[in-house]
Amino acid sequence: ADPVVRKSAQRFFKEGISCYGVKTAAVYRIAGLHWKRVKDLPKKSIYGLCGELFASGIQEEAGVVCDWVPRLADSFERGDLRIFKKWIGNHVDNWAKCDMFCNHTLGDFIDRFPDSASEIRSWSGSKNRWMKRAAAVAFILPCRRGNYLKEALETADALLEDPDDMVQKGYGWLLKEASRLHRSEVLDFVMKRRDRMPRTALRYAIELMPPGMRKKAMQKDAAPARPKRRV
Repeated sequence: ADPVVRKSAQRFFKEGISCYGVKTAAVYRIAGLHWKRVKDLPKKSIYGLCGELFASGIQEEAGVVCDWVPRLADSFERGDLRIFKKWIGNHVDNWAKCDMFCNHTLGDFIDRFPDSASEIRSWSGSKNRWMKRAAAVAFILPCRRGNYLKEALETADALLEDPDDMVQKGYGWLLKEASRLHRSEVLDFVMKRRDRMPRTALRYAIELMPPGMRKKAMQKDAAPARPKRRV
């Protein structure tokens, strides 16, 4: 643990975080080292350890969870989603925990259980800001592989006018990743909604598009000319 790292980490989070001050690369080395000691335990026991680590509230301990759980992807069961949802609702309290956990754990889960996509998408209606962000971030890796475009666009549409910038950045990031293989579809989505879409989300969504497309998307429609007043 390094107090300089602990202090510098705070600047990335509006809400403040609890952390030891261990660099991310070191956290994953520690997680890998201890994985060798727990990997042969029953999955239920590993989930129990993960629940304890998440409950500590410490950033690095959440990082261990985010390293361990995807290693169990081949043994995921449909009912595991209930556990994952509980962890997000109870223990995720910043964007880094949300993204580290949801990118791989939920991305792998959706690939393994396609019927879970609609349930995860429904989290967009939650009152919990991180659950809403999770609904978008969960589809990022599947979309990067060219899958689940429909669900991604539906999720973005459901979150379109959310006032929370953490939610806006989450679905904007999802649209950006979807645009890698579905540029025209994402551009069409953006163009039809750009007058209602927050600029934060819009900038994220079009980040990978050519300059001409970005300019077109960011350009506000000209206001209609006001009729001349009769004298």
